[in-house]
Amino acid sequence: MLSSLSSFLPFVLFAVVASITPGPNNILVLSNSARHGLAAALPIVLGAGAGAALIVLLVGSGVGESLAQLPRVRMAMQWIGIAWLSYLAWQVFSAPATAIDSDAGGPRRLGLFGAASLQLINPKVWMMALAVIGVFAGNGDERQAQVVYLSLVFFLVSLPCMGLWALLGAGSTRLLRSPRAMRRFNRCMAVLLVLSAGLSVRA
Repeated sequence: MLSSLSSFLPFVLFAVVASITPGPNNILVLSNSARHGLAAALPIVLGAGAGAALIVLLVGSGVGESLAQLPRVRMAMQWIGIAWLSYLAWQVFSAPATAIDSDAGGPRRLGLFGAASLQLINPKVWMMALAVIGVFAGNGDERQAQVVYLSLVFFLVSLPCMGLWALLGAGSTRLLRSPRAMRRFNRCMAVLLVLSAGLSVRA
């Protein structure tokens, strides 16, 4: 039970590692924060955190069992997810090489709803949620309450973790004052996004 400190701290550590390690969400947060400013990355942080927490809640309620039992469902989610991330990567890669001061003509921002929707087709998030429920939810009468608690804690932990990536992106703006620097940054972020998408599918 997470009511005890001995079970609460391991879950918080798990949530921190799952939220702060490099992946599609954090790369999108970094890229949007660097190009559009810190405020533009906050909806992505909120959307991604809320989407992941919702999946933990759904898996704890039994919805995620089909993902574990039906390989075709998991495969379809993988290809939909990698197609969407590849599209976002192309938007970043092909963005005009304008300096960071000029925001016109850049790729469309992902936004809260887009970030939340991305979690629903991200198989890595579903696998993480299955691990969370399997390890930390328990099987007693209080299981459903524990699932809600796990979802809430994961959401609260993910916000500052992804927020660090947003701060990192905002802090890099001083290095992106020239069109050439912005072009290199965009292309680097696009390549990293595609790589992270591939690693997520393999996971």
